[in-house]
Amino acid sequence: MTGVDRTGVDRTGVDPKRLARTAGVLYLVLGILTGFAGAVAPRVYVAGDAAATAGHLAASAATVRYAVVADLAGAVAWVLLALTLYRLLSGFGRGLAWTMVIFAALGAGIMMLNAVFEFEAVRVATGAVDFSSLGAAGSSAVALLLLDTHHYGVFVAQVFFGLWLFPLGALAWRSSGMLPRWLGAALITGGACYLADLLAAFLAPDLGRAIHAGVTVLPAVAEVSAVVYLLIIGARTPRLPRPVLAEA
Repeated sequence: MTGVDRTGVDRTGVDPKRLARTAGVLYLVLGILTGFAGAVAPRVYVAGDAAATAGHLAASAATVRYAVVADLAGAVAWVLLALTLYRLLSGFGRGLAWTMVIFAALGAGIMMLNAVFEFEAVRVATGAVDFSSLGAAGSSAVALLLLDTHHYGVFVAQVFFGLWLFPLGALAWRSSGMLPRWLGAALITGGACYLADLLAAFLAPDLGRAIHAGVTVLPAVAEVSAVVYLLIIGARTPRLPRPVLAEA
């Protein structure tokens, strides 16, 4: 698999704009799927209240199952997105491009594993896994434990939500105008905000809850900007350095 080189030519003959727009579609699909899954979890998870959490899980079992499938599909879309961006941008730094793919693959794997905890929480809450020997309170406590693990597992996956944006942003910065430098800077800043959010969640929970809404705005703006740019503009022809122009 070869990437677009500094002259804007993909050695496989695929149009870079088509690659960029394919990446945009995958990024949009990723955002829709993970956005849906991320919106469902807070509706059923009540921290510290096992009975309420189990009740919400039982009442919204079908919706939670759809959220689990959305997370699994989103993880696949993330890996495909990273591979498409590798093909588009690896000519501007193969090591950075591989790092981006590895971070995305690790994050996607954690997402998939984390979805299992949410799925098992539904199974416990609906009685598909029998914990009746523990009584209603004990069964609800198990469901809460599973969903609590899922809740913090999202923050673990967020390590790679943030890390993968660093090489992606660096590649955009180095892409000789194929992608704008402001977008590269925004993605790197967004990655830093993701990491700050999860560190606060683990090290200073009260602070984490206070800053979560604000600190996640920048990553959202950066990634939405990337989706819009890739879908509408695609990729521009790289600006050639003077030696390359002279040789041409």
